[in-house]
Amino acid sequence: MTHPDPCSVPELLAPAGSPEAFNAALAAGADAIYCALGSDFNARRGARNFTYQTFEAACRAAHLAGARVYVTVNVVIRTQELPRALALVRTAWLLGADAFIVQDWGLMAELRERYPQLELHVSTQANVHDARGVAWCRALGVSRVTLSRELSVAEIARIAREGVELEGFGHGALCFCYSGTCLMSSLAGDRSANRGLCAQPCRLPYDLVDARGQVVSAPGRRLPLCPKDYCTMNDLGRLARAGLSSLKIEGRMKSPDYVHAVASAYRLQLDDLAAGREPDEAARSARLTRLRRAFNRDFTNSYLDGRSDDDMMSYERSNNRGELVGSVTASSDLGSGRVRRGGANGGRARLRSKTYATIDVLLDAPVGKGDLLEARPLADPSQFLTTLAPADAAAGETLRCATARPMPAGSPVRVIRSQAALDDAAQVAGGERPPRRQVAVRVVARRGEPFSVELACVDGSASACAEGFVVEGARTRAVTREDLVEHVGRMGQSPFAPASFDVKLDEGCGMGFSAVHAVRAEACRLLEERLLAPSGRAVRERGLARVPDLADIHAQLTFRRERGGAPARDARRGVPAAEVCALVPTPAVAVSALEAGATRLYATADALADAECAGRVWPGRTAPIPWLDEVCREGDHARLDPLVRAGEPCAVGNVSELALAAECGAKAEVRPCIPVHNESCLVALEQAGARGFWLSGELTLQEACDLGRMAAVPCGVIVSGRPRAMTSEHCVLQTAGRCIHDCARCSLRGQRLSLRDGKGQLLPVRTDLEGRSRIYAARPLDATPEVGAYLAAGVTRLMADCTLLSAEEAASAVARVVRAVCAVGKGERPAPRLKGTSDGHLFRPIA
Repeated sequence: MTHPDPCSVPELLAPAGSPEAFNAALAAGADAIYCALGSDFNARRGARNFTYQTFEAACRAAHLAGARVYVTVNVVIRTQELPRALALVRTAWLLGADAFIVQDWGLMAELRERYPQLELHVSTQANVHDARGVAWCRALGVSRVTLSRELSVAEIARIAREGVELEGFGHGALCFCYSGTCLMSSLAGDRSANRGLCAQPCRLPYDLVDARGQVVSAPGRRLPLCPKDYCTMNDLGRLARAGLSSLKIEGRMKSPDYVHAVASAYRLQLDDLAAGREPDEAARSARLTRLRRAFNRDFTNSYLDGRSDDDMMSYERSNNRGELVGSVTASSDLGSGRVRRGGANGGRARLRSKTYATIDVLLDAPVGKGDLLEARPLADPSQFLTTLAPADAAAGETLRCATARPMPAGSPVRVIRSQAALDDAAQVAGGERPPRRQVAVRVVARRGEPFSVELACVDGSASACAEGFVVEGARTRAVTREDLVEHVGRMGQSPFAPASFDVKLDEGCGMGFSAVHAVRAEACRLLEERLLAPSGRAVRERGLARVPDLADIHAQLTFRRERGGAPARDARRGVPAAEVCALVPTPAVAVSALEAGATRLYATADALADAECAGRVWPGRTAPIPWLDEVCREGDHARLDPLVRAGEPCAVGNVSELALAAECGAKAEVRPCIPVHNESCLVALEQAGARGFWLSGELTLQEACDLGRMAAVPCGVIVSGRPRAMTSEHCVLQTAGRCIHDCARCSLRGQRLSLRDGKGQLLPVRTDLEGRSRIYAARPLDATPEVGAYLAAGVTRLMADCTLLSAEEAASAVARVVRAVCAVGKGERPAPRLKGTSDGHLFRPIA
C-alpha cells in the first residue's frame, strides 16, 4: 500500500555511551549520534563515554557513513571549570564533532563569543517549552533547540513556525520531572541531575500518605514517580508534519544491542514514511517486537496528545518488562542436589544445595534459543526468576525450561533479553563491519583516453574521479560491460558500496584488471579524502581561538558588560544592606510575614489568582511580586503573561518569561530553577534583561558568595523553608486512583499529602490548578546561620519560603531571618541551625 503523502522525515538521532554503542547506532542507520568526550561535563557521567582516540575514530567512521556527531556538554558549569569545558569543546571540534548540546547559558555565551564557527544546540536540560523561549534561543545564534519531553504535537507545530530546528525525544526513558528543574537526586544526597549523576530516586517506591500518615495510594501503585518509556513509532508521520527536525532516542547508558534494536526499528519506519509507504501488519509487528525485546518499562505516547494520565505510568515496576510471550502451564520440582562450587586456582571447593525444576510455558509469541525469559508469579511478583530458552519455539508451542525452583501455573512469562538482538549487535559493535555509503559509479573506457572511475555519493554530498592507464584495443578477449561492473564494484575494505553503474565502453577494448582495481582504489581514496576534509584538523584549526584562562574570561566579561548594555558593577551601590523576603501562599500568611519583619513579599501565580478569585485582599492592598512558574508552555501564557508588567519586578522561572520581561521592560529576577553557576551565566542573563538573581540551592556557600560578589544586580538566596525537589506535568495525586479530571474541584488538592520514602521520610506534595505537581524536600533548609557570610558577599535578599507554612509558622520563619540579620548587624553570630533542618549543599558540593 502507498501512503498518500510522502514527506520530509526527521533526522534519526541515536545515543552512544561507548564506542560499541556508537558502532551499533551507525550500523542501524542513524543519521546522527550524540555522545560525550570524557566524563566531566555531560549528563551521563556514569557511561563509559569516549577518549580522544576513540572519539576521533568514531567521528571518522560517522562522516564516511554520512552521519553527524553531536557532543553533549549538557550540565551546569562552575566558574573555575569554564576553561576546562571550553578546552574540551575546542578539542572535540578539532577531532571531528559536528555540533554541541549545551545546557549552561554561561557556557553557551562563551562558545558563541569565542568560537562562532561552532554549531550549538540547546539541551532539553535548559527547560525550553514554548515558541517565545525558542525565539529567545534563536536570537542567541543557536541552530537547534531540544524541546521538553512533555510537549504535545500541536505545541511542536506552533513552535516550529519560529524557524529553528527542533529536536524531540521519540523513544526511551522519561524523566518524571521537567528536565533541568529536578533537585530530587541532589537533595537526597550529593548526586545532581544538573551535573550528570542523577541517582534516579523517581524509580523508587513511595507511599502517598495523608496528614495522619494513612496510605492514600491505590493498591499496586507503589511507584508513583515512575513513567513508562516513550514510544513514538506510530506517531512519526504527525511529528514530521508538525515540523520536528530530529527524533532523539534516549539511552546513553544503554547497551549496544538496545541501541541497535531501537535505532534499526525506527530507521525502517522513517524510511517507509519518507517513501510514502504504509508498512504492512507483519512489518509493524516485527518492529514493535524488536522494541519490546529491548529494555522497556512498557510504552506511552500520552504527552503527544496533551495527556499526562495514568496511562503513562509504570506504577508496578521500574525495571525491564520486555515482551509478554506466554504463561506457565505446569511446573515440576525435580528435587535438590549438591553442586560443587569454587575450587579454582587452588581455592577450597564448597558444596552448595541447588533446587532443580522445570516450567512449561505455553507461548503466545515466538522465542529464540538463548532468549532470557522471566517468569513472575501474579500473587507475589517479587518471587520472579529467569531462565534461558533452550530452543527456538513458535507461538502455540509449549516450551520446557530448566529453572531453579517451580513456578505457579498462570505466571506470565516475558522475553527480557533477545539473543538475536545480542547477536546482531555483536556483529557490528566492534566496528569491523562498518556501514557502506552508497555511491553511483561511472566508468569511462574510451580508446586512446585515460581509463576513469568516478564515484558520487547518492546523497549528493561529494564525488571524486580517478584516472589511470590509457585504454588500448584488445589483444585477446575484449572487456565487456559486465567485466567492468564486476571489477570496479569490488570495493573491498573501502567504506563504499555501489548503488548504480553507468559504463561508457568502446567496443574491442582490452585492459588488465589489476590496473582497473588500482584506479577504483584511487577513486575510493579520493572520495574518502573529500568526505573527511571539512572535519579535518588542518581546516578547523584555521582561525580557531585559543582556550582562555579565568583571568581572560573575567576581563572579557567586563568588556561585554560595557559593550552589551548590561548593568555596570557599580550599579549595585545603594542597594539596602539586607532585604528580608517571604514567598507566601495566601494574604493571611503575607500579613504574618510582614508583621514578623519581612520587607519584600512574593507569591506564585496560582496564589495571586486564588486570592483574587476568593476576593481576599493582600496587605497594603498591593499584591506581592509574582513568583512565576518553572513551566511556561503555550497554554500558560494567558495565565502568566499579565503578571509581567513594565517597570515592575517579577521572578521568572524560565527563559520564555525572561524574554517577555525584557520585551515589556519588567524588572526580571531569575529564580533558582534557571541555574546560575558561573560568572559568564550571570553576565549573559544580565544582558538578556535580568535585574536580579535568586541563586541555586545546589551552590555551596562559597560558590554563592563568589557569584554575589561578581553580580552587577541584587542577588538573593532562600535561607529557610522546604526546597522544591520536582515539578511534574503528571499529577502525583493520581496515585490515589481517584482522579476526577477537574483540578479546581479535587478534594485531594486541599489535603496535606506527602510521599513517604523507604526511610520513612515525608516529602510534601502539592498540585496546582493546572494539574502539575511539586514535590518538596524531606527536610526544611535552615541557612540563617550563614546570613553574615551572604551579606558580606553582597547577597542581600534573604528569603523565607513559606509555601507550605501556616500563618503562625511563617511568622516564626521570617522572624528567625530577621533575628539573624540583626545579629550580624550587631557583630554577633546568628542562632545555631534548627534541629531537624538541613544545611543543603552549603558545605557539600554537588557531584
